[in-house]
Amino acid sequence: MIMNNYTTVVEFVLQGFSEDPGFQVLFLAFFFLLYILALTGNTLIIMAISLNPSLHTPMYFFLANLALLDIVCTSTVIPKLLEGLVGKGSHISYKGCMTQLFFLTWFLGAELLLLTAMAYDRYVAICRPLHYSMLMSWPVCVLLAGSVWIISAVSTSVHTGLMAQLNFCGPNQIRHFLCEIPTLLLLSCSPTTLNNIMIVIADVYFGVVNFLLTMISYSFIIASILRIRSAEGKRRAFSTCSAHLVVVTLYYSTVIYTYVQPGSGSSLENGKLVALLYTAVSPTLNPLIYSLRNKDVKVALRRVFPCVC
Repeated sequence: MIMNNYTTVVEFVLQGFSEDPGFQVLFLAFFFLLYILALTGNTLIIMAISLNPSLHTPMYFFLANLALLDIVCTSTVIPKLLEGLVGKGSHISYKGCMTQLFFLTWFLGAELLLLTAMAYDRYVAICRPLHYSMLMSWPVCVLLAGSVWIISAVSTSVHTGLMAQLNFCGPNQIRHFLCEIPTLLLLSCSPTTLNNIMIVIADVYFGVVNFLLTMISYSFIIASILRIRSAEGKRRAFSTCSAHLVVVTLYYSTVIYTYVQPGSGSSLENGKLVALLYTAVSPTLNPLIYSLRNKDVKVALRRVFPCVC
């Protein structure tokens, strides 16, 4: 397409992990296994929580939302990556790239907000147990979960809209296996100042502010746990919180690493590995970390699948 005396890109070429056929087979098997495990684990979590009234509590309500986010997030990226590895080409249309960028940014932002909501839920449960039923009533939980999805959707609409205003006049090779804001900004032949400003604002809100809120919640939680006299009580409380803290640290560090320097061309190979963590590895590990090791969820899974569990 010719516009304003230059050629506008109508498709992009995604860069994989290796051009070697032998490595491509290994990557194909690895990513396919991760994808199947992520879909299976998170689907089991949603089914167990939905079909067991004993798990209809705020904590598991947020876990079900997290499992849904993990399913849609990994499904936004991995199928296209697998398509390239099986030899069907690594090309993606301009509209397809913008669509992937929209949904990936939406789900990543929503997961950051959801982790904050989950930390608040644990804070209320441990630090203010007598007020838990009031502070975490179902209307409040629905409002928190709805806000997570809506706020992130508004944010990604702004970013995608700004990205759609940019011109891409070549080259069209994305040095990544997915369409993401920082790597696309490197290919734009239009000024990206406004895009970079909006990314910094989003980084501050989604990354810094929500991370601080999560850490503040857990500082109160840890202080409350330390006041527990029972050693068994401390152990159980710490085991629950430590799992969430591990996931929070992993997820925040990887996402912030990717978006904290928009338009930077450094460490793009490292960026692929980091992106792999939050688009494939994290959705696979979350069911194990949060739920499948949980006694209540194990009991629920045995009720849903008595022959399997």
